[in-house]
Amino acid sequence: MKSKIYLETTIISYLCSKPSRDLVTAAHQQITFDWWEHNRHNYDLYISQIVIKEASMGDQNAAEKRLAFLANMDLLELTDASLDLAAKLIDTKILPVRAADDALHISTATMNGMDYLLTWNCTHLANANIRKNVEKYCQYLGYECPVICTPEELMEG
Repeated sequence: MKSKIYLETTIISYLCSKPSRDLVTAAHQQITFDWWEHNRHNYDLYISQIVIKEASMGDQNAAEKRLAFLANMDLLELTDASLDLAAKLIDTKILPVRAADDALHISTATMNGMDYLLTWNCTHLANANIRKNVEKYCQYLGYECPVICTPEELMEG
């Protein structure tokens, strides 16, 4: 049985965008391309309505490209339990109010039993301090949080 991955919007954005001139971003894009090419087939991939909403934003041509990429992805339901957990992550100040969509990514992945949440959002998601607090809080509530990581961390040797 394959492990399940929730793809956060930054993964799709990196796959669909033109190569960046910023060295760090360009490296992240290349790692994402490599992971997509060589590792994605080892996992079942999922997204949520939040990913679709975020992918729809910005430049219309770029948004259309991202949405076309998402068209055949399995969509996870945003449940009342997901909304409740996201609100708790904000209310407890584990995540700031401005990261409400990030809280929804975490809660949707958690409530749908994902093994991993794949992201390049290192501000509110793949951030060691925040991730530790999210995991502790989810465990406290009786939930198993997915491993929140970047494609680089999920490369197979």
